[in-house]
Amino acid sequence: MNTLHEILENLDRNAPMSIDEIVQEEVKTWMSSDERKLMLTGQAYYRVKNDILNRTRKAIGPDGKLTQVHNLADNRIPHGFVRKLVDQKVGYLLSKPFLARTDDAGYQVQLDNYFDQGFRRMLKNLGKNAINSGKAWVQVYYNEAGELAFQLIPSEEIIPLWRDSAHTELDAVIRVYDQIVYVAKDKKIITKVEFWNKDGVRRYESEAGDFRFVDFAAHFSLVADEEQPYNWERVPFICFKYNGEEQPLIDIIKRQVDDYDNKISDNANNLEDLPNSLYVVKDYDGTSASEFRKNMAIYRVAFVNGTGGIDSISIDIDTEAHKTHIEQLRKDIYEFGRGVDTQSERFGNSPSGIALKHLYADLDLDANDMESEFQASLEQLLWFIDQHIYNSTGKDYSNTPVEFIFNRDITINETEAVTNAKNSMGVISNRTILANHPWVTSVEDEEAQIEKEREADMEQYPELTGGEVDDETS
Repeated sequence: MNTLHEILENLDRNAPMSIDEIVQEEVKTWMSSDERKLMLTGQAYYRVKNDILNRTRKAIGPDGKLTQVHNLADNRIPHGFVRKLVDQKVGYLLSKPFLARTDDAGYQVQLDNYFDQGFRRMLKNLGKNAINSGKAWVQVYYNEAGELAFQLIPSEEIIPLWRDSAHTELDAVIRVYDQIVYVAKDKKIITKVEFWNKDGVRRYESEAGDFRFVDFAAHFSLVADEEQPYNWERVPFICFKYNGEEQPLIDIIKRQVDDYDNKISDNANNLEDLPNSLYVVKDYDGTSASEFRKNMAIYRVAFVNGTGGIDSISIDIDTEAHKTHIEQLRKDIYEFGRGVDTQSERFGNSPSGIALKHLYADLDLDANDMESEFQASLEQLLWFIDQHIYNSTGKDYSNTPVEFIFNRDITINETEAVTNAKNSMGVISNRTILANHPWVTSVEDEEAQIEKEREADMEQYPELTGGEVDDETS
């Protein structure tokens, strides 16, 4: 028969985990996960802190093993392909003003207040985070002024607990981040952990392996006569994905970028290390090899004994093979990274509109995927805005259609576009022509300016419009 102690131990082993234990286990797993490491790698490569910077020059030692050497060139040359591709994608899709349009005038005013210039700037940063990390996160909260606000949260701080395999609905979110605190005169770093679900938020602290519960609170509180806690009906975090697979750009092109860095750095080392010739010393044992090299490098003099002598053997670096490999790597980086290589020969001689569309086809395809994911995320964000408007004004816009418009920064052949616009006069409406003219940024402003100039001409030359001519000026 089992003792009471053994029975209690068995029950404890087979009992379901508590919320606190689940949170602790999830945080432990996340901190060492490959997904989080990949996020940090993507962010590092965006800052051009590539792995090549951590490489050391090695050679085969006397024991036949690789050992670090300090007397040879050790060039470590990183390249900013990731940064260029990320900025290119963000600039193409998110650099022009983002619009939220609805037919309801009152609702439009409300939306313009939330999707303002500050939100557009945050959306660009969201795009960068999503591409670098596979997904980006926004937290919905109320600021100190009691206004609905949105906060960009670093991707590596968020552990999502999804309700479905498609990752469209959240059951809960765990946020883990470090915070600097001062205890007396000591500076400490404490890990903060928050578990968010529809019931509220549980807060924890972790320090030196000690994981402890701190408190439980509602999502937000409203203060009238007294403070009242409230919860959203959803977890107040929105995921913005780079693609449906949540795969960051760095996972697709890291090997090609690393190979490019290595080959360029190796070639720089070879050019710096290798002399134009290799010296063969005959019948000479006066100095060691290192001293001989030093004499040749510094004094350009070699001393020989008897019939000894020095012959030289030319060393040729296969520059053509190196150039071919580098060019192919560059093509692969832009091919697999779905970007546009602006150094490509195809950009020469002012390409036509059709040629430009072909050059931008991969970038456009990637932007389509990203826009589709962002559209879905903005719909989720809109739910919180609609709820806030209803709670604060009593107006329900939840069933009012809203269209999110992304204005892409498409490179065009301006001369060709202007000619096409001119040739379309009388075939299509003037408004459509203005909307597609490369020099027009706002159709409404341009129409107003045209009307203003027309009225000015009527006042100055009334005879051209059938008006009466002033006798004094006739």
